[in-house]
Order: sequence, then C-alpha cells, then structure tokens
Amino acid sequence: MRAAVLRNTGDDKLEIVDDLELGPVGPGEVKVKIHATGVCHSDVSGMNGTIPQPAPFVPGHEGAGVVSEVGEGVSNVQPGDHVIIAWSAPCGSCKFCVDRKQPNLCVNVQMAAFGAMHFSQAGTPIFGFAGSGTWAEEMIMPQQGVVKIDPDTPHEIASLVGCGVMTGVGAALNTAKVSPGSSVVVFGCGGVGISAIQGARVAGASEIVAVDLVDSKLEDAQRFGATHAVKPDELDAAKASITGGDGFDYAFEAIGLPQTMRAAYDVTRRGGTTCVIGVGGMDKTVQFNAFELFYDEKTFTGSYYGSADVRSDFSRMLNLWKNGRLDLEGMISKKIHIDDVNDAVEDLKAGTVIRSVITF
Repeated sequence: MRAAVLRNTGDDKLEIVDDLELGPVGPGEVKVKIHATGVCHSDVSGMNGTIPQPAPFVPGHEGAGVVSEVGEGVSNVQPGDHVIIAWSAPCGSCKFCVDRKQPNLCVNVQMAAFGAMHFSQAGTPIFGFAGSGTWAEEMIMPQQGVVKIDPDTPHEIASLVGCGVMTGVGAALNTAKVSPGSSVVVFGCGGVGISAIQGARVAGASEIVAVDLVDSKLEDAQRFGATHAVKPDELDAAKASITGGDGFDYAFEAIGLPQTMRAAYDVTRRGGTTCVIGVGGMDKTVQFNAFELFYDEKTFTGSYYGSADVRSDFSRMLNLWKNGRLDLEGMISKKIHIDDVNDAVEDLKAGTVIRSVITF
C-alpha cells in the first residue's frame, strides 16, 4: 500500500512508498482504510524531534476512514463503520478514565499502540506516529482508538475533528471554559489556533483577538470569528483599547514557544486564565518569578487533546458543525494526494495554509 515514511528524525523529506505492509489484526484491534488525513503541525514536531518518536515511522494522527476488519473481542465497531482515529484514546478503566474524569490524560492505550509496529517494508518494522500513522492507505488501531460516526459525515471533515479541531475547540470549551461576554486572545492562527478562536466564539466571548505574524493568517482568523487581528507589536495597543489595560480574561498559546507562552501570560488579566495548547520542546523552559505567581492569581494551564472525552466529544464537535456553529469546510485550504505531502509540510511551515488534507 502507499504511504509516507520518515526514515530518520530530522529529515526534511518524507519518502513516498507503495510497498508498505500491515501485519495481522490481533485481538482487540481494528484495521481502518484511511480516506482522509490532515497535515498537522504535530506531525512536523514528530519529524523534527520536538515530539519524541522513534524512526523510521509513518507520520499522521488526524484521520478518518472505514473499518475493513476487526479482531477477536472487538465489540464497538464492525466492518463498514465510518470512524475517526483517536490517537490518544481512553482505556475506560483507569483512575484518569473513571475516578478523575480526565480520560484525555489516560496513556494506557496510546503507550500500547506506540510500541506496536504494525507497519513494515521489506521485512523492516516501521512505527506509526503517536501510536497511529494515518499517512498510509490502511492502518491498525486498538479498538478504543476508533470512534464511530455517522456515515453521512464527509471523511475530510471528520479527519479534522481527530486532532486540530478537538484540540483547539476543546481548549476553549473544556479546559479554559471560556465564559459568555469575556475577552480572549489567541496566539498563533494555524489549524489549532483557528479552532480555539471558533471555540471561543461558540462559548460566547465578546472580544476575540488573533495574534500572528502572517497577514493572510490574520485575515483567516477574522473569517472564523476573531473580532480583532493584530501583529505582536500591536498587541499592547489592542489590550489597552479592549480591556482598559487590565488584560484579557483568557489567553491561548497555540505555537509552542517559551516566548509566546510568556507573552500570553503577561497579557492575561489578574485572576484570568492562560492556556497553553502549543507543543514545546522538552529542552525549553518558561520562567516566572515567585511573587507574580502569588500576586496575580492567574491560572496557567496546559491543554492536552482539548481535555476531551473523544467517545462523546467527537460527536459533539460534529453536531456543532452540522448546526452551523463550527466552520470546518473553511479550514481545509487544500485537498492533496499522498505524493504531494512534502509540499504540504512546507506549506505548513510557511504558514500559508490552515489545513491540507490528504485523500486516498
């Protein structure tokens, strides 16, 4: 089958192959024929080593398709079901899933999938990124890692929900819990940042300020609900005019850099919430002084997978889309074939697209 493979961490180019093979479907596993998969910045972070991922591997984690085979003991789906891939799925029985009501933080299923090398080429085992690997025509997932959806949902739309939309909208609705009438600022207007802007709009924020360096991305942000769009050097003036200098009720960082995390914290009002969505490197640090943490009483929090329970929140996102509350079609900048994935990665790095979607 056709797929994209990264041979070595740090390589600039993916190799497009047509002889990738899958092993047998084991107990509790599901084979999915991928119909659409997004090109997400987290895939680039896996390629450059920001997200730890052994190579060689098939990138991709934001996908949707149709179940083609199920293993022994699988009860939640059957062949022919349309599904979204959940790259970090809840096991359903651990403390995070049951007692703590934080199923997004369960790693039991993902860690098991991470070590399962279903892909191979000429007898050489190949990993799937983040325990998945959707940049391939077919893949195998644990049964918890597929979520059944209505078959009338276009695969391209469904694929976006698998990561970027769930992460950004979930950060606004689930993690930060944006309140109606509040003021919001979002740093970074890629797929996740645009989704956070849409989430803040759905939550009823009265002012939503988008911050980015790229003019076209600021224009995009206003299409999706930002009331203001500014370059970083214009943010202080926007903060003064919108909040009277107090700072924003909520600030979202969707870039993954220490300086923008710190900037998001600085423009959050006393008692407000700063929410980090962007994935930063383990060798990077953000500094605070001891007094400001006490005095400002701000909440500084991360958001992993939009604090979602994918078993219900994927359908929740699709319901918002079906009822016109989320614009997902508009987030697809390009539909491409797997042969064009290297160009799509470069587009993502350059900030010229919201999402490219590979269709098989």
